[in-house]
Amino acid sequence: MTERETTRLIAWSQELRRVHHRIREALSVTRDSLADGTPGQAATRELLLYCHGFCTALDTHHRGEDRTLFPAVAAAHPELRPVLRSLEQDHSMIAHLLNSLRAAADRAAPPEELDRHLEGIAAVMENHFRYEERQLLTVLETLELEADTGEVLGAL
Repeated sequence: MTERETTRLIAWSQELRRVHHRIREALSVTRDSLADGTPGQAATRELLLYCHGFCTALDTHHRGEDRTLFPAVAAAHPELRPVLRSLEQDHSMIAHLLNSLRAAADRAAPPEELDRHLEGIAAVMENHFRYEERQLLTVLETLELEADTGEVLGAL
């Protein structure tokens, strides 16, 4: 195996960690903007951008995993299918929570309500990320998948 092949194989585990880190940062920025927001229409527009940006990033990440990464993992490691089903169920639950946040942001819900939505998403997301990393990082170090990382894990 060449050095480039080894680097490519390990890159999937590294990319997953990077994407999770960037999504955590996006959530933090969103929550900070909510806490530090000044009243008024401009602050509301900015918060909407942060909320929708965060929601889109997380949703795109999970769709890419469901569409490309998880089928590749299942093909290479059929014993992980129950883990992948559990992760897909998490994706569905998180999508529901994101839709609730979007709806609240669109109707200009009070900051306290938006923060409650973000807090719930943060709790589920963090548990999901930790479980996914425990279950898949080692597998991703040897996964042979020729695909664009942005398509597979979301562009963030």
